[in-house]
This record gives sequence, C-alpha cells and structure tokens, in this order.
Amino acid sequence: MRVIVLKIYRIAKMKEIKMSVEVELFQKGRYQELWQRCCGFIDLSIEDFMKIQKRLMMEQIEMLGKCELGRMIMNGSRPESIEEFRETVPLTTYEDYAPYLLKRRMDVLPRKPILWQCTSGKSGEYSLRWAPVTARQLDEIEQIIFAMMFFSSCTEKGVINLRKNDKVLYGMAPPPYTTGTMTRVFPHELFTLLPPIEEAEVISFEERIQRGFEMALDQGLDINIALSSITVAIGERFSKRGEGKTSIKSLLKKPRAALRLAKGIVKSKLARRPMLPRDLWNLKGLITFGIDGYVYKEKIKEMWGRYPLDFYGCTEAVLIAVQTWDYQGLTFIPNLNFLEFIPEKESIRSRQDKNYQPTTLLLDELKPGNYELVISSLHGGPFIRYRLGHLVKVISLRNEKLDIDIPQVTFLTRVDDQIDIAGFTRLSEKVIWKAIENTGIYYEDWIVRKEVKDKPILHLYIEPKENGYLTAEHVSSLVHEELKKLDVPYAELESFTDLKPIEVTLLPENAFKAYKMKQKAAGADLVHLKPEHINPPDNVIDFLVNKAKKIKIKAEEEKVEA
Repeated sequence: MRVIVLKIYRIAKMKEIKMSVEVELFQKGRYQELWQRCCGFIDLSIEDFMKIQKRLMMEQIEMLGKCELGRMIMNGSRPESIEEFRETVPLTTYEDYAPYLLKRRMDVLPRKPILWQCTSGKSGEYSLRWAPVTARQLDEIEQIIFAMMFFSSCTEKGVINLRKNDKVLYGMAPPPYTTGTMTRVFPHELFTLLPPIEEAEVISFEERIQRGFEMALDQGLDINIALSSITVAIGERFSKRGEGKTSIKSLLKKPRAALRLAKGIVKSKLARRPMLPRDLWNLKGLITFGIDGYVYKEKIKEMWGRYPLDFYGCTEAVLIAVQTWDYQGLTFIPNLNFLEFIPEKESIRSRQDKNYQPTTLLLDELKPGNYELVISSLHGGPFIRYRLGHLVKVISLRNEKLDIDIPQVTFLTRVDDQIDIAGFTRLSEKVIWKAIENTGIYYEDWIVRKEVKDKPILHLYIEPKENGYLTAEHVSSLVHEELKKLDVPYAELESFTDLKPIEVTLLPENAFKAYKMKQKAAGADLVHLKPEHINPPDNVIDFLVNKAKKIKIKAEEEKVEA
C-alpha cells in the first residue's frame, strides 16, 4: 500500500511541474474564464448534454474495439451507433471484470491507466474492488474538483470566492481509495492542505485529524472536504473533547491558536452549549460525500455553520453528479461517464429473473421517478454498460430556480444484496448470515435492512429459539463483534466514528411460520414463501413485528375452542 501511495504522489508532483490550465487561469485572476471552463456544464441544454455524451461514447467504442476487454464484453462486435451499442452489448457487473481488474492487468484495457483505485469488495468473496483511472480521466476530474469548490463557496453563478493559500482540512481517505485519487488532482499549488499530503498519507486517520485541527487552530481554516460521516464524527469528538484533546503547552507556543481557541470557548459559553467547529472558523466552503449525506445535512450545518455541498460518485465512475449552490438536487456531469437508466420496475424484474435483460433510457428520455443507474466509462476507462447497483430518484427534469436544463437527482440506495453503512463498508447477505451463525445463537430466521434514525443503522430482526435468556442488547453486541471480525471496514467504522451501527429487534415466536402461512394463503409460489433477508419492504417488517403475533394468538384460540 505504501508503494502505491508514493507512486501516486510522484504522479502528483509531475502534475505540479506541468501547470494545468485551471491553475494558470486562477493564478492570473481570470475567474470568469475559469468558471466557464469548470462549471459551464450546468448551462448546457439537454440537447447539447446528449451530444457530448454520444460523441464521447462513440470515441470510447472505437477504443473498446481494439482491446481484449472491449472485444470480450462486446462479443467481438463493432457498434456503429449509440443505438446499436445499446441493442447489442449486454449489461455487465463487476464479476465480468474481476478476472482482469483484480489482477490489475493493463494489457487488456482501452487505455493504459495512470493509477489504480479501490473500494471495499464483496464480503466473503474479494476484499477489494480495483478500478483503473486514465490520464485523460484525471484531467477531466480536476475540472470538476474546481467546480465543486466554487459551488460550495458561492451564492450566485460566476462568483469565485476562493483565494490563493486558502486552508483546506484533509478529511479524505488516502490513496488508493477514490477520494485519494481526487486528492491527486487537487490544486496543491493554490490551496494548502492541513496536514500536507506528504505527511497526511503516512500517518493514521486519528493522527491526521488531530494534526489537521492543530494546524487549523494556528493557521485558520477555509474549506473542509470529508466523508459526511467523518465530518459529523469530527464535530462530535470536538464538542466532547475538543478542549482537552489539544495540549495547553503546545498552544502556549502558538499564540494564534490559543487566541482562536479562547474565542471559541467564549462563543460556546455564551451560547450555553459545547464548543463546535463553527465557533472557531467561518468556512468559505464545505464539501461532503457518502450516501448518508442527506441524513447528516442539518447536523453538519449546526456543527460547522453552513450546509455541506454533496456530490455523487463511486470507485468505478469516480464522479457522476454534483450539487450546486442551492444545495438541492444533484446535476449530472456530461463528460466522465455515459449514462443509462433502468426504470425501477424493470430493475426489480431483472433481479427476480436473472435471464431478463431490462430496457434502459437515456437522460433526455427520463421522467420523475426511480431508476437504476448504468454507466459506461469514457476516456479509456474499462466499464461497459455497467450496473453500479445504485438506485437514483429523478426529482425534476430541470432546476427552475437556477435555470439548469439537466434532470435533478438524489441518490436513494443500493439495489443489490449489499447494505452500505456510512460509506465505510458494504455488508452482503453472506457475511451477515455468517456473523449471526458465529454467535452461536439459536434462531428460526432473520431479516435485516438499513434504516435511518439519528444515524444510519443496520437493523436486524431475528426470531430466536428458546429466547428466555436473550435480550436485544445481548444479540446486538454478539453480532456486532462477529461483524468486526469478518469485515475490516466495519471494524474501522467504530474506531473512526465511534458508531456502533447495529440495532436488534427480537421477533415473536412463530413470526416466520405465520408469514409463510399468509403467503401460501395468498397463492405465492415456492420462492416467495419466505421474505428476502436483505432490505425487505415496510409491509414485511410490519407483519413480522406486529401482525404475526396476532395470527399466532388467533390460531391458538381457535385450537382451544375446537
């Protein structure tokens, strides 16, 4: 891992030697030209958006036809139009690429990558999912990084409020994770990371955050970029232990830090509450990411003094959509991925029937509603009609307030058999089942889903056998400890954020038997007699928790009367 970090850092240093156009424009104060270059995509008409999409996809198809991976996925065909591409090329999942990408083979790809990034893999199958990034993709990503920073710090179109040497708190995962890739194209020449990247990526997360805060106390802080769950965790830790975590002796040597802290303490005392980050810094911009960002939106504003700008991305696609300065829906980015959308009904049908190939729509064919997102990499990336497993909601076909003629979306959830918890880990049915088994608990059956209360939780509903000695708290602790053993990112979640995300509800006796009886009476076929283990709908939860017990009591009363 250290070798990868150092190699990518050398890439960043090489990029510094060759100044990017964006950096040059910023340094020369040509802000309007810079805004148009980085943020101009929000002014595209939907017709122009689609022209960019189709032109870049046809360039990608040409590259795919010349490489082993492309020929394999496209079954040797050479589509001559977008319509033919969508008709003849099948939808794919990571399993189609795993034999190549897990080995990080560069010889089979459309373009040689400049770096590789990874995310957590599928529990119990492979620990990491690897994805390559090309030099051209990296250049395109840099423009969007600028756009996000501008959007996060402005109140109207075309206004750039950032200035050279603004201080940025480094709250992102290091390479080879995706946010580390974003750090590679961060404009180091213009802004100061706290702590510096060469220091941040060789120390632990705890040390990095502590070091960043100490530097921010002394030097000031203008921008915070971090995972949404980490942004909250930082604020919570700071409010609980902020004063005690910083060495008084060290502050005496740094008068600016001591003065800033003293002012923060006074503000919090006058407000009669614990000290918060907003008592110390008046941020110009705040950017968070992670699928739980909407959960923390208000809490982050309370802690940091402004709403966070959210963006939507993942390892395979890097950046897909971004909020603008109204902090409402996300706007799609036209030049990083070719976008297709599976209507929710089609998506459900394809998951129930593995042989069914769902139809897809393009962006200009959408109506408000839910869709599973499909992406094809551009600029030499590897993924072709790739099912991310993400469900998005189109909330409107355009942003009327800001006059953005591109559909506005929010991320809803994953559609596969994995549950994403706070952006740290994705737990599959297999690993959750294994954790329950390893506890030694006697149980009839179980279901689990992600729920949002004060924080996102993994809510396990389990029907125990011989449950006289069991409590929900006891089961929760047992399963939690087993998950930590089976999934390293899950264990890191607790150490990084103090979050123990599991909650347990003990179901009444014969709950699953009552559900099976109900399904039989309704004429359900064999495969639908039991509920799905992962993310069952509300009506299933309601039946097992509330109605199953009544059915059992009624059946017993009828037996007595007979």
